[in-house]
Amino acid sequence: MIRIGLAGWGDHDELYEKGTAAKDKLKVYGTYFGLVEVDSSFYAVQSRANYERWAADTPQDFGFVIKAYQGMTGHQRGRSPFPDEETMFGAFRESIEPVREAGKLKAVLFQYPPWFDCKKAHVEELRLARERMGDLPLALEFRHQSWFAEEMREKTLSFMQREGWIHSICDEPQAGPGSVPTVLQATDRRLTIVRMHGRNAANWNGGGGPNWREVRYLYNYSEEELLEWKANLAVLGEQTEEVCFIFNNNSGGHAAGNAVRLMEMLGQPVRPFAPQQLDLF
Repeated sequence: MIRIGLAGWGDHDELYEKGTAAKDKLKVYGTYFGLVEVDSSFYAVQSRANYERWAADTPQDFGFVIKAYQGMTGHQRGRSPFPDEETMFGAFRESIEPVREAGKLKAVLFQYPPWFDCKKAHVEELRLARERMGDLPLALEFRHQSWFAEEMREKTLSFMQREGWIHSICDEPQAGPGSVPTVLQATDRRLTIVRMHGRNAANWNGGGGPNWREVRYLYNYSEEELLEWKANLAVLGEQTEEVCFIFNNNSGGHAAGNAVRLMEMLGQPVRPFAPQQLDLF
């Protein structure tokens, strides 16, 4: 099974009729896609009430990939709102419980920063995170190429499989140590995640000026590149029962269109985007 969706649901204007309230957007989103990545959870541990509402606003067979809070993956700068890490992990686990109770949690995504390289201390950090999260399904995404260097690739994949980490496979520009190659290898027979970050090499590492973070994911996948991923999905389908495929190339508004085009290539049903009124004045 292949589920296709987007990172976040609020910023994809082409999905919504003009005037759609923010509180109603996830309901509309769920009529287009059966999967979403929750990104707001990275910036703050969301309330349990938010997750209750999001679970209620989506179809019964809908799936959520929830991004781990930044303090759990070493991204956080400044003072933590939590007294210690155990409290932080516990608060996060408790917050997402409504999604798990609804049977809609696909995975919690632990995306580690570019400076999280392959060394023993970081391996132990991964083990501790896995232990703290209990039996929740966890996906792991690296941003430092040392994990997939030729001499480490098989060891990394074996570790992930042994420790119970779902592989989050990246499509991203190859732009130095702070990027990883596309490694078409599942580490969990039940689920694999693919995240499409675009291939904007010029802006991946900050080369685009002061607003580079805004344009880092500015990329429109071509027909040929999407066909390449149709073939890649056939490879992954031999290794895993389900693939959650997420387009994160949001900066230029290309994610939704790319997602729908890939769905068409795979023979999945799609529906037209909302009619857009011309703003003449």
